[in-house]
Amino acid sequence: MEQFPDGAHVRLQSRIEGAYVYANEDGYGISMSPHGASLNAVWAVHRLVRRGTSYVLLHGAAYGRYLSITREDAPRGYGRIVQRLYDDPRRRDFLWVPVEDEDGTGDVVMHNRRHGPWRRFEHPDEEISWMVEAIPPRQDPPELPPAVPPPMVPLGGTMIALPQRRGLPRLSRRSIRYGRATDQEGFNPLVWSTLWFVGQSVSWLRRDIANALGEHDQLNITLCVRGGSEGRLTPLVTDLPRDEQTMEIVVFTTGSQAAAELVYPDADAQQQQD
Repeated sequence: MEQFPDGAHVRLQSRIEGAYVYANEDGYGISMSPHGASLNAVWAVHRLVRRGTSYVLLHGAAYGRYLSITREDAPRGYGRIVQRLYDDPRRRDFLWVPVEDEDGTGDVVMHNRRHGPWRRFEHPDEEISWMVEAIPPRQDPPELPPAVPPPMVPLGGTMIALPQRRGLPRLSRRSIRYGRATDQEGFNPLVWSTLWFVGQSVSWLRRDIANALGEHDQLNITLCVRGGSEGRLTPLVTDLPRDEQTMEIVVFTTGSQAAAELVYPDADAQQQQD
């Protein structure tokens, strides 16, 4: 458990494959990727204790969603690793216990509270041994990706977005629930406003939320995504996933004490070499 301190950021690397646990851009799937220098391969540690047992939960540094296991589309008797919102504290498929491998390498096998050891999807009889790599924090928040406007086409002398038109990429459209955290009282999870957002650009999302809040400068706000009603906040600095699932965004005032306490992992930190 000492490799998973609460609030820290880690990468999980398969010793055999050398690949990292990666949050797919669809916001749901998990894959193994060689690209460790990506927020999609970084996970924040959320520790809790249930009935005297200490558990590890992991939520992605990219989209804030939690590692879970589902039986859907999995070999009979086994599970498949996915990203999900942590909404129900009674759910056991979010709870993990890392058990140190007996080979003396310091690697761990991740045991799920509900479904048992994390196994290879292609070879479900094989447990996976993970190297746990600690990721240091950045000194400053990263710049957001450049804003990419949706494709526009002329119609009746007016430029409008037609994402469903043949030859144009389909754009996601989702509901954004957002609430502002005050420097004095923090965030009230019972008070939300809603807007509809088209596309995946986090820069455009910040602009739209700033406009909705009456902020003249979008740099005055910092966005965090909440990975479910029981989930912790994750600074939102990557473009949104491709799905259309509702996202909950907590807005901080840039430069406030609360915003200054946010931790941004340095995904470009030197990767572990063995």
